[in-house]
Order: sequence, then C-alpha cells, then structure tokens
Amino acid sequence: MDRRRVIIDTDTAGDDTQALVLAALSDRIEVEGLTIVAGNVEFDHEVENAKYTLGLAGKADEVPVHEGIRSPLQKEYETAEYVHGEGGLGGELFPDTGIESADAHAVDYIVETARENPGEVTLVCIGPLTNVAMACKREPDLDELLDEVWVMGGNVNCLGNVTPAAEYNFWVDPDAANVVLRELSTTIVDWGVTVRDSTFGPDTLGRIEDAAEDSEFAAFYDTITQQVRAFNREEMGEDATTQPDSLVVACLIEPDLIEESGEYHVDVDEREGMTRGYTLVDETGVLDEPANARVVESIDAEGFRRLFLDAVIHGDPERSLA
Repeated sequence: MDRRRVIIDTDTAGDDTQALVLAALSDRIEVEGLTIVAGNVEFDHEVENAKYTLGLAGKADEVPVHEGIRSPLQKEYETAEYVHGEGGLGGELFPDTGIESADAHAVDYIVETARENPGEVTLVCIGPLTNVAMACKREPDLDELLDEVWVMGGNVNCLGNVTPAAEYNFWVDPDAANVVLRELSTTIVDWGVTVRDSTFGPDTLGRIEDAAEDSEFAAFYDTITQQVRAFNREEMGEDATTQPDSLVVACLIEPDLIEESGEYHVDVDEREGMTRGYTLVDETGVLDEPANARVVESIDAEGFRRLFLDAVIHGDPERSLA
C-alpha cells in the first residue's frame, strides 16, 4: 500500500497533538509538513506544541513546521486555554525544543507543494481554515492540484462546542471556512460525529492511565488531557474526552472506519452575533444548491477506539488492522 502524502494544517493544542502522533506513527501516512494557524492558544505556543509532539514521535528531523497566519481573515476571536490549559497541553508547559521553524510561510508552502506534486498531496485541516483560504486565493487551481481535502469543523444539526450555534474552528474564522467550502472539494468530520463516535469515558481513559508508566505516548495523552477532563467534569458532569482531530487522521489511516457519509450543500454563517460560525448542511435539499462537501455521518466507534489505543499504548495504530 502506498503511503498517503499529507500536509497537516493545525492550531496545535490538546487533541491536535494526538492527531499528529497518530499520523507520525502510521505506516500508511507520510507527513510532508505541518502548517500552523491561529486558533486554540497563543500562536507561539501552537508552534512549539507541534515541534514538541514531532519530537516525541521521532519525526522532528523529518517534518518541517511552517508558521502561518496569526489571526482570522476579518474577525477577532478568543483562544481556548480554558479548555486546553495554559499553553494548550493541559496546563503543562513542556520545555522548548530549540527546533527552528521552516523558512517558507505556511500559505506559500501549501501552494508550492501542491504545484510541485499535482494530485499527490492530501491537505488535512484540523484548525481554523485561514491558511487554507489564503492558499485558495493565491492559487485558483488549488482544488485540482490537491488529492483530497479533509476538514475537522462545523456542527451538523447539533449543538456547537464554543457557542450553542457553532463549532470552534468554524467560529474562529467563518469567512475562511466559506472560502474553502466554495473553492475546494472537502470531506468534513464535524463536532456531532466526534461526540457520538470518539468520546472516551472512564474505562478507556483508565486503560491509557494504566499504560502511562510503560508508554510515553500514553503518558503524554494522560498529562495533556487533565485540563479538558476537569472542564468536562465541571461543565457536563462526566469524566470524558473527545478526539475530533484524531478522528480525521484515523479515517485516513483506515477509510473503512467510515460507516455513513453524504454529499450536501454546506454553508457557514459569517455574520457576527449569536449564529457566527453556524454550519448549514442542507440534508433535505430544500435550497436546491449543488453539493459542495462530503459529510461523514457515522464512524465505527469501537474500531476507532482500538486504533487509537494501539497508537498510544503500543506505538502502532495499524497493530490490529488487517
């Protein structure tokens, strides 16, 4: 099986780091580079979090980190340290890596890599879509130059996670989200399928805790999820975590995890106010607009859990795959 070549665009904190670990450990994915976008926490922390995670996974010398745009296209936004902790890794400030960022700006890197490798590179977007929107503006033929574009974002007919109406990535930069949806053929993994199919409760979290003494990946996960677990206990009354970004990478590693998906017209509310970032998915076709995105609707939750545990406990996400 040929390894899928990917660029991962990330606002590195919390689950972003676990998605990077999955991708770095996989024999089915070749991470060409990381691009950093404004989102979860202060930008320089995001950059350092990405470098630290690559180092943990043994890829720091192989995968360049390209710094991107430090603010949304038009709007102001708030970071999410209240969920991810100071610095974005559960409040734990890991030591600086000393690794230099790559020279090329993230937007230039995305465009040039696509131009030099037409049809060969998949773009995996697990943060706000600012870098990708600017890449679309820079290269009008980007859709034809990329293999696929996967997006973690939006909330399909369910509550959001930053406001009742919106998921965080689309809320941060709804203008960019709409540019990407208009210009690129995307596959969306939304907040709803994340909650339904990637929530880990006490049993799974206990398995990871038990493995932390022998697995540096399990220990890392246990450390960086303490803040979000505390947040979820206080806000929702349950000791649980969700893995939205890891879910995207897992679907690239093992496409058979996807049980249901549909092609729909998707739009995002760009207006300021209560519905900023709201994701409209025309599941009933009443708008009579052409479909512009594939939306993942159901994922094999047990298969995902097994793949994830194989990665963080055994260092091999494909351990149980045929």
